[in-house]
Amino acid sequence: MQYGSALPITAFADVGAVKAYAETLEAAGFDFTSTSGHVMAQPPGTNPQRPDRQYAGPFYDPFVTFSYLAAVTQRLRFITGILILPAWPTVLVAKQAAELALFSSGRFALGVGVSWNAAEYQALGQNIHDRGRRIEEQIEVLRLLWSQPYVTFDGRYHKLDKVGINRGSLPRIPLWFGSESGETAVRRVAKLADGWMSLGDPTPDLPRLRQYMQEAGRDPAALMVRAPLVAGDGGAVAWVAAGKRLQAAGVTHLNITAPLDLAPAQALPRIVEARRVLVEALG
Repeated sequence: MQYGSALPITAFADVGAVKAYAETLEAAGFDFTSTSGHVMAQPPGTNPQRPDRQYAGPFYDPFVTFSYLAAVTQRLRFITGILILPAWPTVLVAKQAAELALFSSGRFALGVGVSWNAAEYQALGQNIHDRGRRIEEQIEVLRLLWSQPYVTFDGRYHKLDKVGINRGSLPRIPLWFGSESGETAVRRVAKLADGWMSLGDPTPDLPRLRQYMQEAGRDPAALMVRAPLVAGDGGAVAWVAAGKRLQAAGVTHLNITAPLDLAPAQALPRIVEARRVLVEALG
């Protein structure tokens, strides 16, 4: 089992606190941390159907933040959770991800998704309505750019004529998909992803996902699965019970969080304690 915990989704006012947070996670034995890939913020209350934390910001830039944290840590791995890939130019993501993987000695994984925020897509000059079709072609292009010095590609959204990163051998960059469990999303994960970050409990959907992977000619056992585990007020007994249930279902990565009403200074000790308890129980 791999254990991680995300940076708070809304950026700390004190940049030094980001370093301290990551260093605490590494010292406590965590395997990975993550952060969202939102670019733009909106005023609180703009989207009343969504919690403000999902769009009000300010947010970290994952490539800049993880580049910095890679320089001040030794072992901690980093994953975008998620980068809204269809809102970004694919070749720019390919370049930045490759550089981050290189300078972090392979400690970077790219987690992607499609998001719901039309205003953010518009601000970035992209069409939200074709985001599902676009992300599938983007994944193909990313893998080509990471594996070949120069790429020629003629697709619906990408025209590449003998261009590339030309970096030679790069560390492998796993591609995770963060999504809900709708039919289209699960089939996309089965077809394309190295790992799945479920927005909720993944266990009801894992049998279906594994079936779709088999139908796509892929080995279900190769898929990494990250699930959230809230270190709530139930304490160690509740945390271990939740962890054992997820482990039995085939979850490979636990993303430990604290209840939302706890401030980061209060949440971090709870998260660290939950990891300690879970490692003793689950390995």
